[in-house]
Amino acid sequence: MTLEQFKESLTHSQPPASLHPVLNGLWYDANGNWEQAHNIAQSREGEPRYDRLHAYLHRKEGDRFNANYWYRRAGTTFFEGALQDEWNTLVTQLL
Repeated sequence: MTLEQFKESLTHSQPPASLHPVLNGLWYDANGNWEQAHNIAQSREGEPRYDRLHAYLHRKEGDRFNANYWYRRAGTTFFEGALQDEWNTLVTQLL
């Protein structure tokens, strides 16, 4: 699946089958369901991919302090670009 195909799937009522759960989280986030995406991030705290999703979600929420905590847990630094750029980067990395 490409980034464009993933974006096209956002018009469906459910994420595509067989996606990594973190991609499901990004799918739900893009469809306005931040809470479902956050539940996925919390489901496996301590695993870098989930912690990275967690960081992005708290950054999107506007909680930089909490986001920085999760970026550190994920082993990365605060993403300085636009939120959409970060979302695209995360999706691309996981596809």
